[in-house]
Amino acid sequence: MQKRKLGESGLQVSAVGLGCMGMSKGYYSTPGDRQEMVALLRSAVDRGVTFFDTAEVYGPFANEELTGEALAPVRDRINFESSDFRNLVPRFTPEARKANLAFVDLLRNVAARKKVTPAQVALAWLLAQN
Repeated sequence: MQKRKLGESGLQVSAVGLGCMGMSKGYYSTPGDRQEMVALLRSAVDRGVTFFDTAEVYGPFANEELTGEALAPVRDRINFESSDFRNLVPRFTPEARKANLAFVDLLRNVAARKKVTPAQVALAWLLAQN
C-alpha cells in the first residue's frame, strides 16, 4: 500500500483510507452488522489500510466504539481522524459548496463517458496525485 504524508505533521498514512460512516448508524441505509463491520475493519488493516475516518456524528460515539473494538488488536498499525471535517475546512463553506457541486457534476460526466462510477473516477484521480 502506498503511503501519503498527512498535512504538515509528517504523519504517514495509507494512500487509501476507510470511511466508517454507515458502520454503526445508517443515514442512507441500515447500518452494517457489528461483527461484519469488525471483520471489515480488520481486513482493511490486513490489506495495508492505516487511515480510518470516523466522527461522533456517526453515532454519537457508537462509531468510535465500534472502530475502537475492531482495531484494538492492531492499534499500533493505524491512524484515526475523528472530527466533523466539513466544519473545519474552508472548502466546505456554503460559498465553496457551489464550486464543489460543479466538480461533482464534472466527475459524473467523466464517469458516464468511461462507464464507471463517480467514486471510481475520484479514487483514480486521488491515487494519481503525487
